[in-house]
Amino acid sequence: MKPQNGKNVLIGISGGIAAYKVPELVRSFVKESFAVKCVLTQSAQKFVTPLTLQTLSKNKVYCSMFEGSEWELDHIVLANWADIFIVAPATADTIAKLACGSAQDLLSCTALAFKKPILVCPAMNTDMWNHQATVANCSRLKEFGYNIVQPQDGELACGVLGIGRLADIEVILKRAVELLK
Repeated sequence: MKPQNGKNVLIGISGGIAAYKVPELVRSFVKESFAVKCVLTQSAQKFVTPLTLQTLSKNKVYCSMFEGSEWELDHIVLANWADIFIVAPATADTIAKLACGSAQDLLSCTALAFKKPILVCPAMNTDMWNHQATVANCSRLKEFGYNIVQPQDGELACGVLGIGRLADIEVILKRAVELLK
């Protein structure tokens, strides 16, 4: 894959165990010459640290709506900066927030302000993925124009074998590049 100079990727990380895979996703985008910034929900910080993501992205990591010392609306600045917004992993809770237009945190506020491609990468337990609410919420996101990378089958953190694993890093990277063309 040739370098994508000049393209900015914003990765929104929600609080699921699959968040441990996101540093490798960041590394993959940086290796392909994308600029990367990350937004973490409060729950995501239990699984991956801002310092890890800052080190790999070589950019500030955003964790709160109100952390800046200067007057700046981070959700607007980030929405204007990025060419694509990737939500990975997207938990059932985050998908529900996005589907109802919630603005509870920096990730959901940024999504509401984002006018370019949004790529949602779900990861959760099989029963949660197959629940009517999650199915309906994903359908609604598609109606809004969001793109969804389907979760994969395999062994989940809870020990269940089934659908719900975060898509492979290469699959997410490839889909993002397609959306940026």
